[in-house]
Amino acid sequence: MAEWLRREPDLKVYDTPWRSAAARARAVRPDVCAADLDHADAHGLPPLGDLCPRGTVAGLPRLLVLTGADRPGLLRRAIEAGALGYVDKKGSPDRLVHGIRRVAAGERFVDDSLGFGFVKAAEMPLTRRELSVLSLAAEGASVAEIAGSLHLSHGTVRNYMAAITRKTGARNRIDAIRISQGEGWL
Repeated sequence: MAEWLRREPDLKVYDTPWRSAAARARAVRPDVCAADLDHADAHGLPPLGDLCPRGTVAGLPRLLVLTGADRPGLLRRAIEAGALGYVDKKGSPDRLVHGIRRVAAGERFVDDSLGFGFVKAAEMPLTRRELSVLSLAAEGASVAEIAGSLHLSHGTVRNYMAAITRKTGARNRIDAIRISQGEGWL
């Protein structure tokens, strides 16, 4: 994505792995942070609010995300983080450039093809924290590992897993992961 964007003479492009993205954004102070939500590294997605603090305050970067309508969980995270632009990864690269320019101007940009994803995101029963717990569980993390990673107690993680199981209508943790992946929440 970065190499393609560098072809645009009026765009200055910096790329960085997720792990160091928030620090890089603070150092470079871009007008727009374009984040590909489908390409998290081994550490997963960082809190999008750390990448671009919420709001359109002068001097703070605005958030534009790339994802698909089939990933309502990622769309919901972007909505909660206050993203101003939403570009469908399956769309043309010109849509991305157009979206970046609109967001840089302080305008909202939403690809029409993401409409169904927004509807699914609104219907999703899991909270952001429950999605974080479930994402780590889907990667095979134990209760203790999830607790350590998210700075929660073991009991709190178990309570979240119970709520996830109930909300998804699953029989157990594995079933909850399968259902959530099938719905595109993970």
